[in-house]
Amino acid sequence: MLRDITIGQYYPADSVLHRLDPRVKFVGTIVYIISLFVFQNWGYLLGTAFLIAIIVLSKVPFSFMIKGLKTIVALLIFTMVLNAFLTPGTILWQWKFLHVTEEGLIVAAKMGIRLVYLILGASILTLTTTPNKLTDGLEALFKPLKALHVPVHEIAMMMSIALRFIPILLEETDKIMKAQMARGADFEKGGLIAKIKAMVPLLVPLFVSAFRRANDLALAMEARCYHGGDNRTQMNPLKYERRDHIAYIILAVYLAASIIGRVLFKW
Repeated sequence: MLRDITIGQYYPADSVLHRLDPRVKFVGTIVYIISLFVFQNWGYLLGTAFLIAIIVLSKVPFSFMIKGLKTIVALLIFTMVLNAFLTPGTILWQWKFLHVTEEGLIVAAKMGIRLVYLILGASILTLTTTPNKLTDGLEALFKPLKALHVPVHEIAMMMSIALRFIPILLEETDKIMKAQMARGADFEKGGLIAKIKAMVPLLVPLFVSAFRRANDLALAMEARCYHGGDNRTQMNPLKYERRDHIAYIILAVYLAASIIGRVLFKW
């Protein structure tokens, strides 16, 4: 299950999406997330078509991306059940104080679609962009905030390192679990509470490993005379190309179609 988390991982491939400027992909991800909350009914067909097109262009296997959804199944079910039972409206089923409404089922379906599409859309960003490009893209987008004395480079670096450490910590957790299972630990036995209690012994070695890796990273950066973003240059400066401008135009058309469809056609 831990190996199924795809957010934070990079999938190397030779695709148009991989070659796009990271700033375009950041903006595209934000635009897609905004569109998910603009859609109401039939607009989700447009969002689905856009997502399918992006997945095809990325050349990332769809089966690999679907693996990332396994880790949110519990959250997805919990969210949908809450919406189905707590949304007032026309009652379809009732037992004592519990009741399911027609409006609740509709809201639950929309929330489920939004959550799934949000995870897939965010995964495409990290799957097609290296950590270095993520850092450069974030720093370039937040550059205007430097006028307000915001440490843009440091914030971008921290966010990039955090994303990069997700798969590393998951791999470390998997190793610790296997080591403890070899010594007789059982992480599958019992109910939900028992499984949660069984995970507690993982926290101490995991935190020790995380702090050790953080310390090693700090020492490595200090040994290389890293002093933040002041007066630093990039080996490969970001530069917009023709495909990036075309991508911006496509994103603008997609967002405009989403808003116009919501306003005029109530989709």
